Amino acid sequence: MRSSFFALMSTMALLVTLGGPAAAEDSDNFTFNMIRSTAATAAGCLPNAKGRVTIHPGGPVENMHVEVSGLPANVDFDFFVIQVPDKPFGMAWYQGDIQTDSNGNGVGDFVGRFSIETFVVAPGVAAAPDSFPNGPFPDATVNPATNPIQMYHLGLWFNHTSDAAAAGCGATETPFNGTHTAGVQALSTRNFLPLFGPLRKVH
Repeated sequence: MRSSFFALMSTMALLVTLGGPAAAEDSDNFTFNMIRSTAATAAGCLPNAKGRVTIHPGGPVENMHVEVSGLPANVDFDFFVIQVPDKPFGMAWYQGDIQTDSNGNGVGDFVGRFSIETFVVAPGVAAAPDSFPNGPFPDATVNPATNPIQMYHLGLWFNHTSDAAAAGCGATETPFNGTHTAGVQALSTRNFLPLFGPLRKVH
């Protein structure tokens, strides 16, 4: 009985030890909203569109959970980390896709560096592959050299111009998908100042 009692107490202590950091990490979560893009607002489309993002610090990386709603049903969207929330957008990183369900809701989960340390850098000019040479936004075959550029904003684009047009947002083509044939921006973090995007708040 004595050994069983100590074994039970040891197990409980281990559970408390394991549970403590998890609770502390949860309190470090940073949650913020995305709103209708300038393009969608100007077009008078997507009146109920919105997004909610939660970033959970995970040591060497962050986990970013994205929930969107009020969008067209069963439509593909492309999610980007961007330098500024509106045109000309600056540098942009293609993070992944979000597809809406029959109710116009969608979820995306991404793992990466989504914090004050999120940046792009090009110490020098180098050759780049020409994977998609056709269309209005052909691949650049060399990169521009640049010092580190911090990127703290997020944006969501229609994957197809036809879906954007069907939603009343127009058929303007943009380079914001894997083949550089996307529609307009649907959601962004323009509710934050251009140089103070939400990722800047994650340390």
